[in-house]
Formats: sequence, structure tokens, C-alpha cells
Amino acid sequence: MSTRHAMRTRFIVNSTAGRGLAGQLFGQLQTFLARYGVEGDIAQTQAPGHAIELARQAALAGYERVVAMGGDGTINQVANGLLSVPECQAVLGILPAGSGNDFAYAVGIPKDLEGACQRLAEGRVATVDVIRVTVDGETHLYCNAVGIGLDAEVLLETLKITRLRGFALYGWALLKILFTNGHWPYPMRIRVDDQELPHQAVTLITVANGQRVAGGFHLTPQARTDDGLLDVCLAGPVDRFSMIFRFLAKATKGTHIKEKEVTSLQGRRVVIEGLQGLPAHMDGEVLCTAGRRVEFEMLPGRLKVWC
Repeated sequence: MSTRHAMRTRFIVNSTAGRGLAGQLFGQLQTFLARYGVEGDIAQTQAPGHAIELARQAALAGYERVVAMGGDGTINQVANGLLSVPECQAVLGILPAGSGNDFAYAVGIPKDLEGACQRLAEGRVATVDVIRVTVDGETHLYCNAVGIGLDAEVLLETLKITRLRGFALYGWALLKILFTNGHWPYPMRIRVDDQELPHQAVTLITVANGQRVAGGFHLTPQARTDDGLLDVCLAGPVDRFSMIFRFLAKATKGTHIKEKEVTSLQGRRVVIEGLQGLPAHMDGEVLCTAGRRVEFEMLPGRLKVWC
């Protein structure tokens, strides 16, 4: 048995993630960990944002690996907790159990719980980038993607839906927005490094570290988590018919980037100014509902991930 199995490990479990999926899977966790010789103690979150403090405490207590079991929001919170500790040496582990699981996909974690537990036994440490986003002066760190515009409207709609999870949840929410009260396109000014894009109306803009959002839309298919670059996908005005019958199907494959309405860019700094309040999500959680100035900065190699 590899000595890596003996890493001092803390599991942080958000049982409410994935509309309760993480709670349903929790009963299998100990079985799979024992099967692959992975040891560790478990802490469960008790309130929104609790995972940040649990991860911070684990890092300060000297845990070598802190494993987030939940969705992208839980993973983001655990990462933020680790990053809040100066010179933290703890490695982020991932057991995907949310609605999207997009960051887990980006770093190659198996989507099933047993496969993810096996990866904890047999994987390795990789260094990945982190993105700093500042909205009207308030700063956050994230691992996968921030979406502004239509996809943020969809995220807000998912909060009203209780019976679905995963890609079906996002798909149904998107259809509701398309056929009811969507507010896109949004007028905004955008700068990527030294390039100022034309003042334009934008259906959505994604600034990402990973390839995928919402469990199945490959909006930034060329993104890599360790290349030191922000990947930007910008879609100009798209009518409902084109969105449903052309754009969405291509976005699931990443081929939408060839469409005339889409601009794909890379850079190290992005500044977006909304001429009206902008809704935005960060790793599947609400970032803002009426942001005016959103700034992005790449932090290369800031986080260690077990993958």
C-alpha cells in the first residue's frame, strides 16, 4: 500500500449539495474509503459558508489533505478556506456530489463516488490556477467559472426548482428563462488585458479556468486549469429561436465558439462594466444580482489539488 494513503486527511461533507445527493451518497462513503485504504476524519457543514471555516481550521491544524464532498459551491468554499491560511500546504481533494460538478470535471476527477474515492488512493498532487474576482470592490476567489448575463439568470431560476438536479435542472431553468422573463442582452464595456472590445449588448459572458459550466455546457472548451490564462466566452445578441435550436446543442459540445455571435479570448486580466446591473454566478453560486464593475485577475499556480 502506498504511503500516500496515510496522508492526514479531513473530509468536509455538505449533505445538502446536489439537492440532497451528497446526503444520499454519504452512507456509502466509509465503505468506499475502506475499500481503497483511505483514512480520515469527517466534518459536516452546518450552515451556508461553514465549509470555509472548516477548511481553514483543518489547514491550521496541520491536515495534509482536505477533501470537499459536495458541488462546485462546496469545493469553492473549501478552496477559499485553504487559501485564507498563509503558506498553506494542504491539498484540496474532491468527491463530486453536486448538481454541476464542473471543477471536478476540469481536473479529471471521476464523477462516481467510488471512482473518486479510488482516485484519493491512487492520484497525485497537481498545481492549478485560481481566479480573483472583484465586484464593486468586494473580492472573492474561485476555481472554475464566473458567468454573467443569461447563465446567471438561469442560476437564479434554479433556486426556485426543487425536484430536479444536474443537467436536467439547468436545462429546465434555461427553458423557463427563454420563454418567460429573461432580461438579456446586457449592455456592457469589456476589456481583456489591453484590448477594449466594442461597447456592445451581451447575452452572456463567461470568465473561466475550466471548460464546463452547469454540468454540460462547454462554454470555454480550450480552458486549462494550469495555463495561467483566463478563458473568456462572449456571446452577443442571440434570439430565442437560435438559442434553443442552434446555440445550446453546440454549446454542449464546445462547437458554439465557431458561431458568428461568439467571441473567444484569453488573457490575464478582464474588466467588465455594466451599463445596468449585471447578474453573475460564481461556481454555481450567486455572486451578485446587480453588479456594475467586475474585475478578474489570474493567480497562477495558487492551489494544490489531489487528482
